[in-house]
Amino acid sequence: MIGSGIFIVSAEIARDVGSAGWLMVVWLIAGVMTVLGALAYAELAAMMPQAGGQYVYLREAYGPLWGFLYGWTSFTVIQTGTIAAVAVAFAKFLGVFAPTWGTGEAAVLLRLEGFHWVIAIPLPWADQPLRIFERSAFTITRGQLVAVGLIWLLSLWNCRGVQSGKIVQNIFTVAKIGALVVLIGLGLTLANSPEAIERNAADWWGGLAQTRQSAEVARVVPGVGPSVLALMVVGGALVGALFSADAWNNVTFTAGETRDPQRVLPLSLMLGTGLVIGLYLLANLAYLAALPISGDPAGTTPFERGIAHAQDDRVGTALMEQVAPGAGVSLMALAILISTFGCVNGMILMGARLYYAMATDRLFFRQVGTLNRNGVPAAGLLTQAAWASLLVFSGTYGDLLDYVIFAALLFYALTVAGLFVLRVRQPHATRPYRAVGYPILPAVYILLCTVVMLDLLVVKPKSTWPGLILVATGVPVYWLWSRLRPSVERPGGSAA
Repeated sequence: MIGSGIFIVSAEIARDVGSAGWLMVVWLIAGVMTVLGALAYAELAAMMPQAGGQYVYLREAYGPLWGFLYGWTSFTVIQTGTIAAVAVAFAKFLGVFAPTWGTGEAAVLLRLEGFHWVIAIPLPWADQPLRIFERSAFTITRGQLVAVGLIWLLSLWNCRGVQSGKIVQNIFTVAKIGALVVLIGLGLTLANSPEAIERNAADWWGGLAQTRQSAEVARVVPGVGPSVLALMVVGGALVGALFSADAWNNVTFTAGETRDPQRVLPLSLMLGTGLVIGLYLLANLAYLAALPISGDPAGTTPFERGIAHAQDDRVGTALMEQVAPGAGVSLMALAILISTFGCVNGMILMGARLYYAMATDRLFFRQVGTLNRNGVPAAGLLTQAAWASLLVFSGTYGDLLDYVIFAALLFYALTVAGLFVLRVRQPHATRPYRAVGYPILPAVYILLCTVVMLDLLVVKPKSTWPGLILVATGVPVYWLWSRLRPSVERPGGSAA
């Protein structure tokens, strides 16, 4: 879950909502949604401790098509796109120490210009088509080579066995949590600024009506009242916070290789998400204790620019500069290198197990459904690495991540709704753990996801409609694949 997002996305959220109070509300809503989702998934994980996790839950609740659509979207962008983007983030911050091996101008190896490529999607209610994948240049940097090298290094390392992947993950999980704890501690103590606290508290809920995002929402949906407008702006701002808290479901992918999964998976989901969300809320309190929410974009110091206009959106770096001027950039870059390295390893370790489950159902390449002599799906790890590497060079992986937020929420809501379906269809199934607050809390989660999705369709169409299209493309692919592959019987007699 912890990558580079917590150190960066608060700047964009601050620009959207304009005040300290609404910034904390956005992170709190994202946190509540994440924990509620984890509480519901805990029952499914204990009930079906099989490799593939969420893919299995959707398959059992709705049939193989919906499981495939989730797996298809995960392979094309959710899992591989996140791996690519976080690996590039690793290279970007490596550039702080070695600029020629980062992603800036000093690292450019090739730049192609003079062309224009765009996909325009007509929308019946809009006077202009929705423009996506718009590009006028293609660039290759040494940082992209570093990102690809990192992906392959960790993929090959994980081919050595789940114990090898576990060692790396444990070391870097402890290290990145420690770095985040240090950031929080410094923000609340040494970087603490009475002036920043006073400015943020003086207008705790103001500023939202004056933001550019608020004006854009008012233009798209004219005539809405101030309360509805505020809720719509907050809903749009949730994208960054939800992405930063995403990947919490990945632990379910490795259920088939987890000791005592019926006990460990529910605890991992609940305690893991609770810990991370707690750290995220404290990190934002630390930002607000050290920096004003808004400032001058042309300011010469991190304090003058504030959270909303932190240089390159690096809020964590701005905080560290308050503690160690001149050294803050390097210290924060080191912390993010540790965090992104661990994040990439975790995504690589988990994702291959999802494709393995699909392949055993004959809905993915057959070789991906085999294990090597170390007992891990090496073919899945290498296939995942190959596609993620292509996304590194595509120049569109950042857009794809935005596009898939809506799709990810859709599958989260469908999976939790599957909890209700399975309670009816399989009332006598063994359930070592039952979801806390059922049926109220799972229903609240589904409602929150639905409201946010509907809001995003209006507020951020470029981040939603392409996601729906991406999911829809899986339907003909499933149709073709299911006819090219003969059906098989899974243990228990259910046809794939």
